[in-house]
Amino acid sequence: MIKRRLGDGGPEVSAIGLGCMGMSEFYGATDEAESIAVIHRALDLGVDFLDTADMYGRGRNEELVGRAVKGRRDEVVLATKFGIVRSDDPTARAVNGRPEYVRQACDASLQRLGVDHIDLYYLHRRDPEVAIEETVGAMAGLVAAGKVRHLGLSEVSADTLRKGHATHPIAALQSEYSLFTRGLEEDILPAARELGIALVAYSPISRGLLTGTLGAVEDIPDDDFRKHMPRMQAEHAEHNLALVAAVGAIAEEAGCTPAQLALAWLLTRGEDVIPIPGTKRLRYLEENSAAADVTLTPAQLDALERAVPAGAVQGARYPDMSSVEL
Repeated sequence: MIKRRLGDGGPEVSAIGLGCMGMSEFYGATDEAESIAVIHRALDLGVDFLDTADMYGRGRNEELVGRAVKGRRDEVVLATKFGIVRSDDPTARAVNGRPEYVRQACDASLQRLGVDHIDLYYLHRRDPEVAIEETVGAMAGLVAAGKVRHLGLSEVSADTLRKGHATHPIAALQSEYSLFTRGLEEDILPAARELGIALVAYSPISRGLLTGTLGAVEDIPDDDFRKHMPRMQAEHAEHNLALVAAVGAIAEEAGCTPAQLALAWLLTRGEDVIPIPGTKRLRYLEENSAAADVTLTPAQLDALERAVPAGAVQGARYPDMSSVEL
């Protein structure tokens, strides 16, 4: 597995990471034994960049990841996130970036993960009621205390990224980035590059849409949150699935799967782009990690640009976009 660096002063990580969210929630039924086997196989393949968050499964995902890396901690670059607060209502979300909460959240994550430090600690969403300098300042205190090695922000604007980085160096910005989500290319990604911050791309296969295996929204199980994503809804589905078919045709010509094509495309966007496709299945882990070996020709890249130009996809990324890019 090829390596890429998390920011100017961050650690080297596998060029393709592993998102662990779906192992505990959001994408239907889960199987902890298989999920742990996926993480172990990822490490065997050299996929050493694991991503979780305290809100995934309301803490259960961190506990699962902690069990999986026990005895192999030195093989892992471990990233987790805080700032999205959940309650007994599974649909309710709040954000909290207050300094006292930063410290509480970190201590709770360390306990659930069973580790003495977190390699990369992200603010999951910005709290609009708290100055970013205050939140990042508290996160910097975690670095000084040895609880955290590097800091990250997620889904913030270019302006917020600059202010946060001025308070303490930011190693990585985690934002949605894929063939189907390219808005950050306008000003957010250029700002990250100016500051020497890596872009960790989540949902790099557009929540499975780019695999070509998702069909009509009514066929998606009720316990799969993609059923409610705007891009899957009837008014957008026909248009978006036509784009998926075009991607599939190019993948066939390139001799890879559509998912591999989507990941390989992201790897061409710059040495500072690190996709973290999520999966809870061994076969998809193998497929995704093999995308690092896919080489796309200039003609294939041009064909992709013509088939799916920036802004071609219909529908918002989330039903509620109010908490992103603040």
